[in-house]
Amino acid sequence: MGLEEPRGQAQLLLPFGAEGSAEPWLQAAARQAAARDQSRLVDGPRGAVFLRVYNPPVRVVIVGAVHIAQSLAPMVQLAGYDVLVVDPRRAFATEERFRGIPVEAEWPDQALARLGIDRRTAIVTLTHDPKIDEPALAAALRSEAFYVGALGSKKTQAARRERLAAQGFSAEQLGRIDGPVGLDVGAVSTAEIAVSILGQLVERLRHPRDPAPA
Repeated sequence: MGLEEPRGQAQLLLPFGAEGSAEPWLQAAARQAAARDQSRLVDGPRGAVFLRVYNPPVRVVIVGAVHIAQSLAPMVQLAGYDVLVVDPRRAFATEERFRGIPVEAEWPDQALARLGIDRRTAIVTLTHDPKIDEPALAAALRSEAFYVGALGSKKTQAARRERLAAQGFSAEQLGRIDGPVGLDVGAVSTAEIAVSILGQLVERLRHPRDPAPA
């Protein structure tokens, strides 16, 4: 986050996570500007300050090269975010099924370890296969990912949370999982489900929750 006086008299770089070094009004304004990806002029007690936002790109990792992913991935691109589809099943993770979409045919925990997960990364799991989804969810819960979504019914979610709890994840960490994934809009088709997922993802990006304790 860059801070500038309107006429350029002074500049200050405020790294993410270091807002506490600034005055309270500036902390709040900086966090809001960063969450909105919007540089703007704000009025302070000693005059106007221009907040220039320098955010890394939003990345969305979709785990599971399934039909919902075929609808969701291009929607993510249209929203202006980077997208990657990961699925170790080579019959699913093909260029033919995902034209113009980056696809990796590898295990998601390996892919995520290679990519790195930061506060601008979203993870969405869609396979219904615990061997594929849960290593990705575990990696996401250990990270700063701003969105962690998992496809599956309430019964599936409960069983999944029990297995992850057995791995040592706390109730607060498990509470980060949005599952069943997507906004409750009555979605039926794969495209409608994809829209509900993208809508929830944007909501989490623009209205972030307080981070769960490690």
